[in-house]
Amino acid sequence: MRADDGRVVSTFVRQALAGEPLTVAGDGRQTRSLCFVDDTVEGVLLVAASRSVRPVNMGGGEDEETSVLLLARRVIELTGSDSTVCFVDRPAGEAGRRVPDTTWVRKLFGWNPRVSWREGLERTVAHFTRTSPSSAPGTDVRGEGAP
Repeated sequence: MRADDGRVVSTFVRQALAGEPLTVAGDGRQTRSLCFVDDTVEGVLLVAASRSVRPVNMGGGEDEETSVLLLARRVIELTGSDSTVCFVDRPAGEAGRRVPDTTWVRKLFGWNPRVSWREGLERTVAHFTRTSPSSAPGTDVRGEGAP
């Protein structure tokens, strides 16, 4: 994950570490389902090693669903940032709910994410803090070497 990849987690962490407002589209009630990279890689390798040709979704599923606004507030808390939340217009066509149906990967392969979205977010913030040029709010954060 790079700080400038445009994804919600990396964008919020970058903004918080830089002391910028966290930009939340719409009212923030839209949801995302998060899955930590270790769990995703484990699942992909498990499916790749099988002889199954059935397509499966990989991700956190309903168990790991959270609102974008709650995610923003948690990033501010974890980074210790003085950032605020800034609401912006929600882009046309943006999904209100992004949750993969992981039924098949769970049934066929017994795969389940082990890292909760909260723990994964803590690990991600810690990584960005360690690898940023400076972890102090108000500094420019680059994504070099980020997961």
